[in-house]
Amino acid sequence: MGEALSERDRAVLDFERRQWKHAGDKEQAIRDQFGLSSARYYQVLGRVIESPAALVHDPMLVRRLQRVRAARLAARADRLRPPQ
Repeated sequence: MGEALSERDRAVLDFERRQWKHAGDKEQAIRDQFGLSSARYYQVLGRVIESPAALVHDPMLVRRLQRVRAARLAARADRLRPPQ
């Protein structure tokens, strides 16, 4: 079996369950709660949602986050694709 989630990994998943009215509020909360820049936090989140332990911990949340990430990557690829 894979590694268990660390306390910080569980905290990141718990944090992602919250609803945010304004992006700035979330960015400030990331700095306050984790002491990380937004960029670093999203790197950590990306690693966490790839973990089999995260999928076991909260499958619905992790799958949703994976779908959101995939959609963002696809949109970025579309923007970067040269016009034909």
